[in-house]
Amino acid sequence: MTEVVVIGGGFAGVEAAWQAAQAGARVCLYEMRPVKQTPAHRTDKLAEIVCSNSLKSDEPGTAPYLLKEELRRARSLVLEVAKETRVPAGAALAVDRQRFAELITARIEAQPNITVVREELTRVPADAITIIAAGPLCSDALAEEIMRLTGDDQLYFYDAIAPIVVADSIDTSIAFRAARYDKGGDDYLNCPFDEEQYRRFYEALTAAQSVPLQRFEETRWFEACLPIEELARRGYDTLRFGPMKPVGLVDPRTGREPFAAVQLRQENLLADAYNMVGFQNHLRYGEQARVLRLIPGLERAEFLQYGQIHRNTYIRAPRVLAPTMQMRARPAVFFAGQISGVEGYVESVATGWLAGVNAARLLAGRELVTAPSRTATGALARYVSQAETDNYQPVNITFALLEPLAEQERKRFRRKRERHERQVALALQEWDDWLHTIQHDTAPLVANG
Repeated sequence: MTEVVVIGGGFAGVEAAWQAAQAGARVCLYEMRPVKQTPAHRTDKLAEIVCSNSLKSDEPGTAPYLLKEELRRARSLVLEVAKETRVPAGAALAVDRQRFAELITARIEAQPNITVVREELTRVPADAITIIAAGPLCSDALAEEIMRLTGDDQLYFYDAIAPIVVADSIDTSIAFRAARYDKGGDDYLNCPFDEEQYRRFYEALTAAQSVPLQRFEETRWFEACLPIEELARRGYDTLRFGPMKPVGLVDPRTGREPFAAVQLRQENLLADAYNMVGFQNHLRYGEQARVLRLIPGLERAEFLQYGQIHRNTYIRAPRVLAPTMQMRARPAVFFAGQISGVEGYVESVATGWLAGVNAARLLAGRELVTAPSRTATGALARYVSQAETDNYQPVNITFALLEPLAEQERKRFRRKRERHERQVALALQEWDDWLHTIQHDTAPLVANG
């Protein structure tokens, strides 16, 4: 075996390719776009963002922050480019999606150890170390190959994309600038509802026509990314306690918290487009235009992108994978990203980072590494390889996945926030010590030439 093959140029794939290449491995990165497109992608760029442009909270002391900080300290390509293309989003890390994908693509193509091949790969090579990071939108042919490899039925869930609005079409005499609890200043535009406006919107939303899903398929939604109309059907106030919660916001026209609110997050560095936060949906386009223009401040909204749905594929990873992200039955094959059963951009990056590091080590004949148990990366690797459940579902990083504090520590830190901050501190210390060990183990792992 003389090279590492990476299948898929999404978040996990580019991170895996970058880490393996930086360690000296020759990498062949296969991306089927633009030869073959997916139902959600629009360009041929690597790491194209098809859903929200937010990489979630970057507030210190939170689990998403911990995962990002681990990757920043590990010199993640994706996190470096995210920093360079960051747009205002309060306590969240959000990026200009176009500039982000352009920079990722340029960095990958300029890496001398990486060759990008634009074609659909439908068979896992028998003579190369391979990282399958095809993402949840892998082609049908590759999905069949994965099912053959894993010996399991295909798993899936439906995911949805939020609309994007032209900035100049937003009525800023109604929509006001603020971040929840003033975290981030005025990073968001907020569309406030009174009770009657909310009632009209709710009734129109629940009566609107949706795009039909594939016939003969059970509808499986990912709970952390439910379409707004599905949430609304769970109860009149569900949206007000979810994506339309008004807490932490004060309407300057009234001096009071609105009955409900829709937040709009800046989509790019030019600030000429805004993403409707949490408003992923699968309504027909005409219905979206009608219903969403009932939102105060969006009465004349122009949409650059309507909400839409797509099917995500993932494997039953605990039956297949080791904590190194290798297949137990076929150690030269790794999985990374959402197809392994993690949900979220940064979670995909973390598994891609680990797979890339280990693929290079395998190529060099070195012992593979397992991320430390206290860390967020270690927690994700533990979940995909050891989750004891018959109903395996994709997960985001949360404190529930992390190792709990010892009893003595829990008694010392009684407040939840203090306990979380302590968990983050301990995890980062363990991560730093581990990085120091593996980075000085042998560098580069694989000789160039």
